[in-house]
Amino acid sequence: MLAIGGLLLYLGIAKKMEPLLLVPIGFAVILVNLPFGGLMDTMVNGEVLGYFVVGGEPVGVLAKVFNVGLTQELIPVFIFLGLGALTDFGPIIANPKTLLLGAGAQFGVIAALFIALLLGFSINEAASIGIIGGADGPTSIYLANRLAPEFIGTIAVAAYTYMALVPIIQPPIIKLFTTKKERAIYMKPAVRAVSKLEKMIFPIVGAIVIILLVPQSAPLIGLFMLGNLLRESGVTERLADAAGGALINILTILLGLSVGGFMSSQNFLKLESLSVFALGIIAFAVATAAGVLLAKLMNVFLKEKINPMIGAAGVSAVPMSARVVQKMGQEANPRNFLLMQAMGPNVAGVIGTATVAGIFLGMLG
Repeated sequence: MLAIGGLLLYLGIAKKMEPLLLVPIGFAVILVNLPFGGLMDTMVNGEVLGYFVVGGEPVGVLAKVFNVGLTQELIPVFIFLGLGALTDFGPIIANPKTLLLGAGAQFGVIAALFIALLLGFSINEAASIGIIGGADGPTSIYLANRLAPEFIGTIAVAAYTYMALVPIIQPPIIKLFTTKKERAIYMKPAVRAVSKLEKMIFPIVGAIVIILLVPQSAPLIGLFMLGNLLRESGVTERLADAAGGALINILTILLGLSVGGFMSSQNFLKLESLSVFALGIIAFAVATAAGVLLAKLMNVFLKEKINPMIGAAGVSAVPMSARVVQKMGQEANPRNFLLMQAMGPNVAGVIGTATVAGIFLGMLG
């Protein structure tokens, strides 16, 4: 486990792969696996254990953070507030068909769910594992806490690890399902200008429609859209800056410590936990492939073709997957600047994954 913690630190610091996540997670993995530190001690039936047990009484300082922040869902829900304050819905409003590409990535969630069922996981556990395919850490944590709390730490680690490894995982999958000619398809930098009024109306209408259709998505979608309204209203700059700056930075530190703290050898080095990790990569790979294939299917009916790589950004790893598409697009065609086009599916993936989580909760919670 010390080696795993060191590897996460190496990826975060030396390779600059999502350092804001991997550095606190990796360091917490090292801390919690040093003997007698007591950071994640939990009391169960009067006995103090040196690792976190879901349902036990937290004793260690990180165990208390984990219990309040993750078990009681405060961290993932309020991270969505910060994400909303950092999100620009302009690309989706300007090009609504990119919403479909965000939905396409949810095929990875469904595929992993069925594979997990075949491997003997319960339906609640399978749904929690499948949501890793959306590459959305807060949503994965939120759903796991409701449906499979015994896997919350492993699912959180898997989701955030795969989010950080987007630049390694996605390119070979994209290349497998596209030709060089398809990757070089040129897309105009902007479809149309989006007015300030449209950007203000979108989070209000979006919240009403999605929550009416999927009530269980209210905590995530509600705060996500509120954060965006703070950004776009033009009268709450201080709140938007706080939500998208100081608040989300504090929550990211607490989240990283909590997730890494759960990765004790007792919790992580188990067959079930390693199976969750393996299923998570399958979910993420299928989600990426499905987004690309859906974009290619859409091209059959579109006069103005889209670059199918932007479908890979339908996973909600914002903005990592959009950056991957941008980089690969310029490698294939130096004229291409795909970042904003990819941000449409990217943001749609956030909405899609949160909505699917709400559907699962409505069916199983």
